Amino acid sequence: MAKMGQHVNEAIGGVGQMNIVVIGHVDHGKSTVIGRLLADTGSLPEGRLEAVKTNCAYNSRPFEYAFLLDALKDEQAQGITIDSARCFFRSSKREYIIIDAPGHIEFLKNMISGAARAEAGLLVIDAKEGVRENSRRHGYLLSMLGIKQVAVCVNKMDLVDYSQDIFESIRAEYAEFLGRVDIEPTEFIPVSAREGDNIITNSDRMAWFTGSSVLDVVDGFAKEPSRVDKPLRFAVQAIYKFTAQGDDRRIIAGRIDTGTVNVGDEVVFLPSQKRSRITTIEGFNLPTQTKAVAGQSTGFALDEQVYLTPGELMCRVDEPQAKVGTHLKVNIFWMGRQPMIKHKRYKLKLGSTRIPVWLREVVTVLDASDLTTDSNKQQIDRHDVAECVLETLKPVAFDLSQDIAQTGRFVIIDNYEIAAGGVVLDTVHSATNRTLEGVRQREKNWDRSGITPEMRSERYKQRSTLVLICGPVGAGKQRLAKALEENLFKSGRSVYYLGLANSLLGADMNVDQGGERDEYLRRLGEVSHLFTDAGLILITTISDLDEYELDMVKTLNRPNDCRVINVGASRFTEAKIDLQVGDLSNQAAAIQKIKDMLVQEKYLIEYYL
Repeated sequence: MAKMGQHVNEAIGGVGQMNIVVIGHVDHGKSTVIGRLLADTGSLPEGRLEAVKTNCAYNSRPFEYAFLLDALKDEQAQGITIDSARCFFRSSKREYIIIDAPGHIEFLKNMISGAARAEAGLLVIDAKEGVRENSRRHGYLLSMLGIKQVAVCVNKMDLVDYSQDIFESIRAEYAEFLGRVDIEPTEFIPVSAREGDNIITNSDRMAWFTGSSVLDVVDGFAKEPSRVDKPLRFAVQAIYKFTAQGDDRRIIAGRIDTGTVNVGDEVVFLPSQKRSRITTIEGFNLPTQTKAVAGQSTGFALDEQVYLTPGELMCRVDEPQAKVGTHLKVNIFWMGRQPMIKHKRYKLKLGSTRIPVWLREVVTVLDASDLTTDSNKQQIDRHDVAECVLETLKPVAFDLSQDIAQTGRFVIIDNYEIAAGGVVLDTVHSATNRTLEGVRQREKNWDRSGITPEMRSERYKQRSTLVLICGPVGAGKQRLAKALEENLFKSGRSVYYLGLANSLLGADMNVDQGGERDEYLRRLGEVSHLFTDAGLILITTISDLDEYELDMVKTLNRPNDCRVINVGASRFTEAKIDLQVGDLSNQAAAIQKIKDMLVQEKYLIEYYL
């Protein structure tokens, strides 16, 4: 139970607290804007301002308000923000979390990570340098992430003699661009963060400006509707089982992204579609709870112990549920050093889901700096924004980002690094998938011998099939499989037991040692096809196989047959299993049941007991 405490009792944000992201091109002064806000609202820890000034004097450096944000040594040395730093301040209206997102193009992934947690944004533009390519790119990314409350600070007005003409020129240029990405700025504010002009109060140096100060604009941002009022979305992160002192609970742990859930609510887990009812809400060293809400990390016990895996999304049955699919139309911003290409395996991280994903189709590629589009590109290059279709290995649960942002945003991993961030636009229905297309291509190019399956069956006195023995780890599957092989071999059958490790040795190997499970299963399916095509009865075992993986192995073994035998607790629907073996205490009896089934199904011809 102590381990689960890591996931429990966490909450995000205070009541009325608001997240604001501040972004802008490198050296346009966003950190100075933030530092000035902190200092002028009295939000700095006592003595912090004086300590920074003293340190600057000691090192013979001119004091900058940006130094108040420089928490990382690398930032101090390079003079740029390289990570999304958070700080806090309070106005007379409410509390704020300010996210200082990096502006340098090399750290766009950090900027996206920071902006994804924001409810509103401040875009900072240097009055002397004007609108830069990154300024436009940042505006587009805010739009893509669904952040519509945006104010623009035209900073360093002191460097252009507080010129109204320069300010108006920048406002006209950038407002036109933001309008094209569906952002209507709340305000354009001419500021000098270094001098404090128009940060907290309006400045006499720019009497021509009649709008609001930065603080007044920030206080005017509307708080997002409470996540509590949205449908329930609870991403399963872990399952804990307790056995000590007669405690047989199985606790589903994770965090509630949106909505509420009560003891007694009927829930459904997606994509598995398994249903149960909440019996208790679990916490670490907490009193009994009957309700949990968005923002809580918690755990649940269910009245029916359905088999679940991390990555499932829990919804309430009486509310709109998440979508499920394998083909997702998305907008992504690619940050990987190598372009995103078709037929390469990536990893999708959506909520608590981690799943293989491929680029299925490039619909259009957008240059975010000038909004020109290219409908002919077949890859996505670094810093491209693209509308595309992704295909996942298995069905995944998600929402459209416009409906529930928390479960409609994702990142893509390439070589253990975040290579892209994106949002889900829609589902795409497809009658095919990568596995099925691969099998069709294989069959199209397969050079069949003149020896037919019927001829092999007549020679071997059997019909070939893949005997797939499934079940949990430790159920005794391998002992059963090897004993079955020996029994059939002694009776004159052409049979072979294939351990999963053996299947990795003979296939074309392009995955490093310790590779992914889906690639192992792909190779197992391909090797199984060879054995069964040769007329053998092939026996193999796989632990913790789910229905989607089973379908993949069966598809890869086509057009040959597959018979599924489950040992112990089953995670399959009844239609997926050909034979259930619940008890291996009498192995000989279990083998006899399997042989009887093979006789009945006419896989063993001229069989004699």
